[in-house]
Amino acid sequence: MGKYDDIINMPHYQSKKHPQMSIYMRAAQFSPFAALTGFEEQTEETARLTDERIELDENKRAELDEKLNELMSYDNLMDVQVRITYFEEDLLKSGGKYRKVHVNIKKIDAINRCIVLEDRSKILIDDIYDIDF
Repeated sequence: MGKYDDIINMPHYQSKKHPQMSIYMRAAQFSPFAALTGFEEQTEETARLTDERIELDENKRAELDEKLNELMSYDNLMDVQVRITYFEEDLLKSGGKYRKVHVNIKKIDAINRCIVLEDRSKILIDDIYDIDF
């Protein structure tokens, strides 16, 4: 006589309170899960490269001042299409990136040292690297 002969042929127990779990639900208990949630996004953010701001020398500053003065001499700035290269700081890490935009200028605000664009967005004059028109 074997060790488990007395229980081997007994019927399987069925609970009266809890219904039997489906095979799909049983399999879901053992499916893999993301133990490190957000880890992939964090490593992508760490790997993302940013540029450092280029400090302008005196010649480049004087050139930009001349271009800004020339722009201010126009009667209607909206008629002038300009390409502005400026530094945009990164919100998540140190550094940023240089962007080039083709825009129409609404006005140049000398008090707040910014250029107001047609869509009412602003570019700080200190962030500008180059202006072409």
